[in-house]
Amino acid sequence: MKKPTDISILFATRMLRLFAYGALSVILLLYLSLIGLSETRIGVLLSLTLVGDTLISLWLTTRADCTGRRRMLVVGAALMVFGGVLFALSSNFWVLLLGATIGVISPSGYEVGPFLSVEQSALSSIVPDDRRTGVFAWYNLAGSFTTATGALVSGMLAHGLQKAGFAPIDSYRTIIVGYMAIGALLAVLFIRLSNEVEAPEIDPCEISEEFKKRFGLHQSGKVVLKLSALFSLDAFAGGFVLQSIVAYWFFVRFGMEPAALGALFFGANVLAGISALSAARIAAKIGLIPTMVYTHIPSNVLLILVPLMPTLNLAVIMLLLRFSISQMDVPTRQSYVMAVVRPDERSAAAGITGIARTVGASVSPLIAGPLLGAGALFASFPFFISGGLKIVYDLLLYRSFSKNPPPEEANQR
Repeated sequence: MKKPTDISILFATRMLRLFAYGALSVILLLYLSLIGLSETRIGVLLSLTLVGDTLISLWLTTRADCTGRRRMLVVGAALMVFGGVLFALSSNFWVLLLGATIGVISPSGYEVGPFLSVEQSALSSIVPDDRRTGVFAWYNLAGSFTTATGALVSGMLAHGLQKAGFAPIDSYRTIIVGYMAIGALLAVLFIRLSNEVEAPEIDPCEISEEFKKRFGLHQSGKVVLKLSALFSLDAFAGGFVLQSIVAYWFFVRFGMEPAALGALFFGANVLAGISALSAARIAAKIGLIPTMVYTHIPSNVLLILVPLMPTLNLAVIMLLLRFSISQMDVPTRQSYVMAVVRPDERSAAAGITGIARTVGASVSPLIAGPLLGAGALFASFPFFISGGLKIVYDLLLYRSFSKNPPPEEANQR
């Protein structure tokens, strides 16, 4: 394995970023509600946050292999700072809209912006193919644990500041300032990466016309577009249950306070991280696509059961059970995309499939927001819609790709 320093930096930036995302997701909807935004406007803001991330990510990731992966990561960090500044300093809807669409803001607790796609490509350049899924599993585990820690710290910090006399809105704004500061730290770390993380060839830049026409893809276009369509459906379903939406639902339905919400999502994300780690071992035995499908369907059944539970404790149990198996498809999905495209197309492929997910997820909050504000019955619909559509995605994925294993699996047959 080459350049452990680069691997350490990429893991550190993943952990810092996901800590910030987890912290923000717990308090974001509470903050927006306190500054006077209606549920409908919050839904619009969340959707446009994801739309803006989509456009920014498309531009950055499809150019990363040509113009430099480190450079694009630094630009992404700068946009994270920009979004944090506007959210911290203003309560005006239009200013927030600007920060949401141009900046990098995560309402879900999960990855947004160009970071994940470019970091995956960089890691794929410095680890052997037969270790890729395992490294991605640890990479996702690191992110899940720090997302969980961010959620826990966010809830405890907000609670502690309010006990100390801070107004709730000021306690939430303090967390947003911290989000901005972490973005600045990320930029410093990305600058320290070596040339080993860059694309292995200069050739993509020398076929620029064809390269640019196909958004950085010159041989893998068909498979990437097919995967993108499926991933978009999965993300559209997932957009109904963004972590910030689920936190808000528990707050409205059961009156959970920020500290309790932080503890809940700490536990949920720890379980999710452990499930991602176990995915590598399962995939080594049965393959990437079967692992994605066989673990994802049960998790979606559990998601549908969450709002059907009559008490807080039962709803929490269902959610935690769901998280305990929900992320097994993540490192396997990422590894599959890296495996079926050329090395000089990896940033573009990861970016396009990631952007397809962001596009899908950007639409659903427009529907989920009004449902949350339409009464107790309709507030549960996002869980049902999400779980049902995700099961459809699983079946379509298996039908389309179960007979197309990645090269390392095909060679073992």
